[in-house]
Amino acid sequence: MDYFTYEERLKYLHEMALKGRLISVSEAARKLDCSNRTIKRMLSHLRLKGHNIRYSYTLKRFVIRTEPEW
Repeated sequence: MDYFTYEERLKYLHEMALKGRLISVSEAARKLDCSNRTIKRMLSHLRLKGHNIRYSYTLKRFVIRTEPEW
């Protein structure tokens, strides 16, 4: 996977989380045609960029938190 493809996939993963469509790592891996571990690395990369992406057990999906955590 080259750099541009990786960046495009990162953007898509971020958009999925923003829209509430990032249900699971395995579903995202299937959509992006990569491994579960790659999706986990991509989520970690997005978190390092400052996006507060977390899994919500009540909503059963990944969400981006905008409010500060206490």
